[in-house]
Amino acid sequence: MNINLLREVCEIAGAPGFENPIRELIEKEVTPLVDEVQIDNMGNLIAIKRGKSDAKIMVAAHMDEIGFMVTHIDEDGFIRFHTLGGFDPKTLTAQRVIIHGEKDVIGVMGSKPIHLMTPEDRNKPLRTQDFFIDTGMPPEEVSKLISIGNPITRERKLIEMGNCVNCKSIDNRVSVFVLLETLRNLKDKDIDCDLYGVFSVQEEIGIRGASVAAQSINPDFGLGLDTTIAFDVPGAKPHEMVTALGAGTAIKIMDSSVVSDYRMVKFLKTTADKHHIKWQPEVLTGGGTDTAAVQRRGKNGSIAGAISIPTRHIHQVIEMAHKEDIMNSIALLEHAIVEMTSYDWSFKAK
Repeated sequence: MNINLLREVCEIAGAPGFENPIRELIEKEVTPLVDEVQIDNMGNLIAIKRGKSDAKIMVAAHMDEIGFMVTHIDEDGFIRFHTLGGFDPKTLTAQRVIIHGEKDVIGVMGSKPIHLMTPEDRNKPLRTQDFFIDTGMPPEEVSKLISIGNPITRERKLIEMGNCVNCKSIDNRVSVFVLLETLRNLKDKDIDCDLYGVFSVQEEIGIRGASVAAQSINPDFGLGLDTTIAFDVPGAKPHEMVTALGAGTAIKIMDSSVVSDYRMVKFLKTTADKHHIKWQPEVLTGGGTDTAAVQRRGKNGSIAGAISIPTRHIHQVIEMAHKEDIMNSIALLEHAIVEMTSYDWSFKAK
């Protein structure tokens, strides 16, 4: 596994609507691997590998990460913010962040010290509005460097832990990595369909970029690439786990935004078994992905499903994925693209 590339992809900034740094990195990496690279008006990066037929496959991996936006700077230089994407507030306490202003400024999430809380306060869960960001700088310096509307991202480096990788923004930079490495593996291979690898924007705030890309591409086949919940931890009940780290790449059956086409689910399972790729089923009752846009936003709709990477501690300050699951995801995506048109896609009872 190219850990250095994964590290670079995960650590670079790219909050929803402010994806330029990660987009520039992807463009540098993907341009030598494909026939054409386009960037649409929303900022989606579309990498195109031409095939031998007119059929189109769209594979979507969103490049944005959950983050924040500066909403207020008080007279003492402390910063208030609004979330861009879903956060678990309890994980923010005393965490470092990066405010992307005139230059990058490090800040720390602050809140009322427990020593000063009333017994009632201590029993109340923290809300995001209970936090402020402390830069350690005087207010006049803050006002020179930071403005209302500046994006904020988490400050966490990638480390290896056992057979896992741990970093901020595993959701969804691990899928960006999976798509890049798949395109690298396909560089010198012929494929039947035109392949549109879409590195989409603003997924974390409403599946926005992939919706626009799917309308433009109008794919026949669609695959979403995203993380999914691995709740294989102490206290979890078997029916709550969704997936488990190390149990293989996940084949999405449904989430709250999509029911995967049963034909695509069967095709992915069959392809994984054929090539001895470890996999597990994913039924996610909460949360949505770009898969919904890929399935429904094209003029004709698409035969759509998703490959998901099991991830612990999702939408928190750090997230964790298993290296073998990542590599199995790359293998399944590559074989699925190559073999897509050889499958019988007619509607059947089962």
